[in-house]
Amino acid sequence: MSENCNHDCSNCSANCASREGAAPDFSTKANAHSRVKKVIGVVSGKGGVGKSLVTSLMAVLLRRRGLSTAILDADITGPSIPRAFGVRGQLAATDEGIVPAVSTTGIKMVSLNLLLENETDPVVWRGPIIAGTVKQFWTDVMWGDVDYMFVDMPPGTGDVPLTVFQSLPVNGILIVSSPQELVGMIVEKAVHMAGMMNVPVLGIVENMSYFQCDECGKKHYIFGESHLSDIAARNHISLTARMPLNPALSAACDTGRIEMFEGDWLDAMVDALTQQ
Repeated sequence: MSENCNHDCSNCSANCASREGAAPDFSTKANAHSRVKKVIGVVSGKGGVGKSLVTSLMAVLLRRRGLSTAILDADITGPSIPRAFGVRGQLAATDEGIVPAVSTTGIKMVSLNLLLENETDPVVWRGPIIAGTVKQFWTDVMWGDVDYMFVDMPPGTGDVPLTVFQSLPVNGILIVSSPQELVGMIVEKAVHMAGMMNVPVLGIVENMSYFQCDECGKKHYIFGESHLSDIAARNHISLTARMPLNPALSAACDTGRIEMFEGDWLDAMVDALTQQ
């Protein structure tokens, strides 16, 4: 298949796999210096629900258990992973590939913000260039030995999630949501896209599920009743987690100290991932 293929066979005379009825293979090979055992995508139907936060926490928790973890920040136009870990400066490169940044506790990461001259510079790129950059983060980065790589994807079901599902060996995804009914509907779009791509949904995390009073311990459901259990049951997803509105988490992200967080909200999800 030509690399310029637009997948419209009606105006093409090439005798390729698509025309013969076979599904085209868009998978790409990892860098020769990469040995990644499992790739977990972290997705959301809409922005602002804490997807990057969950990505960071999962990488931190698995690292605390002695596993090698990495984060591929595929949210090209809105990268936030380096700030959460307090990682700054530009990535180094050799003739064999790009060297990932490493956090204080040893979590490897690559993000476009680590390639920009200034982290506040906007990325005004069209979809194909963004998708190509995500693929390069897989093919050109020397990840080394990684037990779990988390791919922090932009919200929605557009170019980047499609590129990740088709190009990387994704073992499954975690979906991040918030309690509102509208978000619940959007969550199911992500579930259905994963089904179309034959990628298993490993679990759903509901962020901002409640606020717990420091003094009395009572939980207040600020955004209304949760629909997490209904959505999970309807889509046959058994692994769920609820995270509270927690000012300490926000502060940890803002100050680059996410590796110092305390909380057990995702422990059961980590248990399930490590037992698979």
